[in-house]
Amino acid sequence: MARDMSPVLKRCRSLGIDPQYLGIDKKSKRNPQRSNRKLSEYGLQLREKQKAKFIYGVLEKPFRNYFEKASKLKYGTTGENLIISLELRLDNIIFRLGFARTRKEARQIVDHKHVTVNGKTVNIPSYSVKAGDVIEIREKYKSAQRYKDVLEVTGGRIVPDWLEADQENLKGVVKAIPSREEIDVPVDEVLIVELYSK
Repeated sequence: MARDMSPVLKRCRSLGIDPQYLGIDKKSKRNPQRSNRKLSEYGLQLREKQKAKFIYGVLEKPFRNYFEKASKLKYGTTGENLIISLELRLDNIIFRLGFARTRKEARQIVDHKHVTVNGKTVNIPSYSVKAGDVIEIREKYKSAQRYKDVLEVTGGRIVPDWLEADQENLKGVVKAIPSREEIDVPVDEVLIVELYSK
């Protein structure tokens, strides 16, 4: 399976993202290098695409597939649909519910068959959840030290309004499909649409 192995804080610096969007509390010790070069229009569009791919941990081919699906939907704008469909990935939902410190860890939890959706085990991180779905950590893993450690770190994290988290029982419900306003990722999706529309 292809993976992005680039150093996270270095990548955050180059893209101008706060590591907290990835669930990382560390701050980069180096100051971002201020380059005097002004980014071209293409450069700005490319950076927004790289930001979205990096935050959600999606590689180029699946990202393009998300874009194509988003552009075929009859409601909403393509950019908003793209961000919403990325947000509804199972690994992202596990991260948002506070059952994982980072999206990478959430992806691993799903890969290792720790998660059920509506009572069925799902091990596909890109699985798209729907409104009303119940996401739960499987019973046999609930008492694992791993989740006690995770909840210590994520206990204070704010769960979005469109999700309902029961952290004691490691269970969550997708109450509704989020609107773009409810998704706090610092990405300008309009630039991504412009990039792919060329």
